[in-house]
Amino acid sequence: MKAIAVYPGRPGSIHLTDLKAPSVNDVPEGKGVLARILQVGVDATDREINNGEYGAAPAGSDVLVLGHESFGQVEAVGANVTSLQPGDYVVYMVRRPGEGFYDSIGYQDMTTSDTYFERGISLRHGYLTERVVDHEDYAIRVPQGIRHVGVLLEPTSVAEKAIRQAYEIQRRLGIWKPQRAVVLGAGPLGLIATMALRVRGLQVVTWALPQKPNRNAELVDAIGARYVSADDMTLEQLAKEGNIDLIIEATGYSPLVFEAMEFLGRNGVLVLTGIAGGDRQADMVHADHILQSCVLGNKVVVGSVNAARTDFERGVADLVMAESLWPGWLSRLLTHRVDGLDNYAEMIRLLTEARDAIKIWVDVSANGSYA
Repeated sequence: MKAIAVYPGRPGSIHLTDLKAPSVNDVPEGKGVLARILQVGVDATDREINNGEYGAAPAGSDVLVLGHESFGQVEAVGANVTSLQPGDYVVYMVRRPGEGFYDSIGYQDMTTSDTYFERGISLRHGYLTERVVDHEDYAIRVPQGIRHVGVLLEPTSVAEKAIRQAYEIQRRLGIWKPQRAVVLGAGPLGLIATMALRVRGLQVVTWALPQKPNRNAELVDAIGARYVSADDMTLEQLAKEGNIDLIIEATGYSPLVFEAMEFLGRNGVLVLTGIAGGDRQADMVHADHILQSCVLGNKVVVGSVNAARTDFERGVADLVMAESLWPGWLSRLLTHRVDGLDNYAEMIRLLTEARDAIKIWVDVSANGSYA
């Protein structure tokens, strides 16, 4: 069975390998869900693992199969599986429980352990292969009506968790009815976060670098949000237009975080989802202004990573709603297709060179070699 893998820690080691085909009986207690993988979304994580920046192979293996954004069709289920049946479409979650209390109660996305078990990233094989089996607990059913965009569910779950964290935190207020949100960045996560906030009825400004006209700006405007270029308006100017209740940071540009903290509105929440991999230091930080505004404004800054099952399930609901409200919009996010596992070199080329890409995805079903 073909799979795209790397030797973790060895730059440029991406290659095609062969795996033993999985069986539904590989999962104990009759809870296995065996799926044929149809599509896998890829992103900077896959590129960085191939660059040798991080990644870890499962125990007993010298390779790590890439791909954490899955979409497949169920072929077989264990005797005790109740939520899925053959023919259903499915997305598997990314993180698996490790050590620690939160892992033991199903909140492995909130683990306090330094060791992560993440499919396609750390200590668990990913989904860039022909078939996968996993426990029912980590398999999310995707309705047939959104099967053409099901590969977007995993990145959607990341945005869903960020938004859920904000609403959970704001229980402190007794009543929180946010009106105005700003999304920093118009990449894949920024666009999806914009969509999820619009589904909830919020006024959304998506703030990014490129000036109009550009495709991502058109996508933002098409769902009733407002695209603003950083060259045309600062965050300070946006804040003067009205209280910013919620900011979702989706750039990974760390100096921007301090600016967002300063101009977040009173009783607001700033959720950080981007990760900066360098050693950048921020100059000209208005430290006293930030401290004063956060204290006097009762502001919250919180980090959010990965997603829980509830976030995947809410992601399904929001994708269904988005497809109803703005037919065809989600499909426009799937900009670059790679035909089959054999074309892994093209996949990496696109991840490295396609600056205009929103979502690059591998059409595993085009591989034509299902054993």
